[in-house]
Amino acid sequence: MELLNQNIILYLAAYLIAGIPFGYLLAKKFAGVDIKEEGSGNIGATNVLRVVKEQDPKLAKKLGAITLFLDAIKGVVVILVAKVLGAPESVLWTLAVLAVIGHCFSVFLFFEGGKGVATGFGVLLIMMPIPALVAIVVWVIAAKGLKISSISSLIGLVAFIIASYVMYPEVPGIGSHAPIWIIAFIIFYKHIPNIVRLFKKEEGQV
Repeated sequence: MELLNQNIILYLAAYLIAGIPFGYLLAKKFAGVDIKEEGSGNIGATNVLRVVKEQDPKLAKKLGAITLFLDAIKGVVVILVAKVLGAPESVLWTLAVLAVIGHCFSVFLFFEGGKGVATGFGVLLIMMPIPALVAIVVWVIAAKGLKISSISSLIGLVAFIIASYVMYPEVPGIGSHAPIWIIAFIIFYKHIPNIVRLFKKEEGQV
């Protein structure tokens, strides 16, 4: 019973901490803009950069970088705590999924949220470091070449999935890639508007 209670606390913490909309809060506090009402309406680093850049390019870069870091790290924190507590892989993967859900469907934003890319890659970097590093390298290369954040993120996500199967045909501790596919599906789902804009040639560059 004590272990069950511990896991429930971890699950709630993962969801709630990941739900903190750092991009929205930082842009509101330091730039005086509501990024939910500007640009793409997304609360992630890309929209923070794009919207704040219109009034202060230097501030935009700082806030974008801080948002990216905080969004990536907020999913990691609870997983690291769970690791210290000796939680099994199944619990860690559940925390990873809940962190992405928390960011994408934040209770603080009436179940709206970001695209899940930074948070997703943050938790995947902890759970599967090498495939995640491969994905991040692919992501960076695609971003420099295409200069379109959304498609670069999805290319990085595909790279992670492929690398995870190559390196881990059976995921240690759970024997299934199900959590990875859940995270991938959420990120893809949140990018549907971007994909639509891409086909309409309306997707902006950064």
